[in-house]
Amino acid sequence: MIKHVVMWKLKDFAEGCSREENAKKIKSMLESLVGKIEQIVSLEVGVNICNSDMAYDLVLITEFEDEQKLKEYSNHPEHVKVSDFVTKVRVSRVVVDYTV
Repeated sequence: MIKHVVMWKLKDFAEGCSREENAKKIKSMLESLVGKIEQIVSLEVGVNICNSDMAYDLVLITEFEDEQKLKEYSNHPEHVKVSDFVTKVRVSRVVVDYTV
């Protein structure tokens, strides 16, 4: 199994919404991928509650059977739609993929 963990820092205001509004929107968009993208084994999205400069605003933790399934997910049109939106509202992104 592969765990795919992504964290984002969001812009204070982007695409007509505040950071908090965009975090909630991204969470909803990501959670809606379950059932649309069969490669997803599990998916969890968390919105940060820690008020620290070191904290990121949003985290995604997904699980896939193998690296090929992760690649298929990454290229899936429904994922690309979410990714395109996130790119518009984020300041930075970090990712870790690891085997479990």
